[in-house]
Amino acid sequence: MATTVNTRAEDESGKKFLAPRYWLTWAGFGFLWLLHLLHYRLQQPVGHMLGQVFRLANPYRRKIVSINLSLCFPEHDERQRRRLARRFFSSLGISMVEESDSIWSAGGHFNKWGQVEGLEHVRAAQAQGKGVLLLSGHFCSVDFAGRVLVQHMPVCFTYQELRNPLSDHILTRARDKFAHRMIHRHNIRGFVKALKDGEIVWYAPDQSLQRKNSVFAPFFGIPANTLTATTKLVKMTGAAVLPLAIKRLPGARGYALTIQPPLEDFPGESETADATRFNALLETQVRANPEQYLWTHRRFKKRPEGETRLYPPKPRRVRRMRRAEKKRAAR
Repeated sequence: MATTVNTRAEDESGKKFLAPRYWLTWAGFGFLWLLHLLHYRLQQPVGHMLGQVFRLANPYRRKIVSINLSLCFPEHDERQRRRLARRFFSSLGISMVEESDSIWSAGGHFNKWGQVEGLEHVRAAQAQGKGVLLLSGHFCSVDFAGRVLVQHMPVCFTYQELRNPLSDHILTRARDKFAHRMIHRHNIRGFVKALKDGEIVWYAPDQSLQRKNSVFAPFFGIPANTLTATTKLVKMTGAAVLPLAIKRLPGARGYALTIQPPLEDFPGESETADATRFNALLETQVRANPEQYLWTHRRFKKRPEGETRLYPPKPRRVRRMRRAEKKRAAR
């Protein structure tokens, strides 16, 4: 009976996605499917061009990137930051193309274009009966790197819903096929169960737009709202925390993932101290490959009390405000 209900629900969902509002999304995924047929080295220049088109066509995200780089690299002059921004958008474009591989390519593709070091640290932790929390940040192409990782061991991944329902549907189904388990970012019970069962969970706590369960900790010397779930999860489960570094290799040679030894004396004296430690680790990784970090995210959106906003409002919010003003003026 449950199977019949699920099948009916999927059929109804499929019919919904045939509506005209999703045609452009279908076209986009159709384009991605064609790109995944290209050789990996040919995908790189295509991704570079896509990234530069996105840079020119999206002034809002271009502004966010500019603000983030100005905040995090004050030692660079304007010309250096513009050059870094262009390299970042090329990296972002390449990750868009690599997303097609993560959705449709077979596992052997990721064995060829990805390498993992430090697997012995995972095995050692599991031999002690511990779950493993792979601690990382939001770099470009996390899905491609995820496919590389699962070629070597079963990994649980976190997720959150996307604004576009069709994109969310396609990507969630694709990720669910290779992930050992998908855990919603707010599902603390799911995290705890997986870690207590001795499983491996990839976790990136560097994006938080809410003050609940977070603290301000320095990131590039700037107070950044940082999730404290890492501390809570380790206290509840005794999991080993292993930093994970992700690097796209130059010359279209694929990816290198490095699993580092477990953090010692973690958790520390406070959640703020732990968040500060994580941000310092992440900052070191970002400085090594700054063009590969996701600078389009408004990392410093939440500010300490009394401090001014750093980012302009989103265009859709501006449009809503203007429509509201017109309605008030028409009354």
